[in-house]
Amino acid sequence: MTTDEKYMCRCLQLAKNGMGNTAPNPMVGAVIVHNNLIIGEGFHIQYGEAHAEPNAIKAVKDQSLLTASTLYVNLEPCSHFGITPPCAALIIEKKIPRVIIGSMDPNPKVSGRGIKMLQEAGVELVSGLLDAENRELNKRFFTFQEKKRPYIILKWAQSIDEFIDATRADNTTPPMQFSTPFTQMLNHKMRAEEGAILVGTNTVLMDNSQLTTRLWTGKNPLRLAIDRIGKITNEYKICDAAASTIIFSEKQRENTDTVSFVQLDFSQSILPQILDVLYKRNINSLIVEGGKTLLQSFIDEELWDEARVEIAPIKLKTGVAAPKISMAYFEKEKSVDENKFVLFKK
Repeated sequence: MTTDEKYMCRCLQLAKNGMGNTAPNPMVGAVIVHNNLIIGEGFHIQYGEAHAEPNAIKAVKDQSLLTASTLYVNLEPCSHFGITPPCAALIIEKKIPRVIIGSMDPNPKVSGRGIKMLQEAGVELVSGLLDAENRELNKRFFTFQEKKRPYIILKWAQSIDEFIDATRADNTTPPMQFSTPFTQMLNHKMRAEEGAILVGTNTVLMDNSQLTTRLWTGKNPLRLAIDRIGKITNEYKICDAAASTIIFSEKQRENTDTVSFVQLDFSQSILPQILDVLYKRNINSLIVEGGKTLLQSFIDEELWDEARVEIAPIKLKTGVAAPKISMAYFEKEKSVDENKFVLFKK
């Protein structure tokens, strides 16, 4: 590992501290180095607040050292006025002579403009250091900017013989419980890190889940449900005041204090329509936690980025079959003696 890579790795470490709080902005860390010593570092803490670069610059006690220092940042400094001033202009103002960047910002408001601004000001600049690692960390941001949709995570729990539930006639029988207290906590942690969570009508009617973050500190995701003909009433937990909810329906319905209704054209595929609604609302990540039909529809339409499958050491022998993903994407573990998550990526 080179010296520059070492400090860029530190940027990525710092950036992770913003997980769940910076969206729709990326996670960014910055490190300022003088004579091979870190004299300041910072990260983007919260959406709407200062970016990583000004936080790192502010942390430098002797500001005179900035004119002989290198600034490392895992994403191209912004060049435009948004909620906060442009970071590239601040770097130029502070006369920092050398800047090392992880990745170019795919946001069309930036996309090379920050780099150009720095170069025209005479800043020595290197770009593309640990680009793959940064893209992985900020996969939600890059997917949102490049594909114009949220990053999609499919999530389900299943038995070792690949069933996601026992056969149930109605909601008087509770759903099959595959998760342990520990994995339930991990699931709520995931909810705190993502922008929205989607379920289908039957999942609401049969499970009556609240879809909130109760076992982990953090924000609740935006709750989404598909309800074509209006079966979901205000008595269901998804309609309570614990979090915001959008219900997608065939006909326009009147919004309530806790639920917004969005009309879709059900004669066409509704998944692209849902993703377009989320894109326009700046939601850059989505958990799909519905039943088999909804999950399989995302798989079949190639609208997913990763699947997080919890496999429990339970055999049902019969019931509701788990969704199927092509074996080209993964090697599934067949033998487990305790609950474990298997991560599949396209």
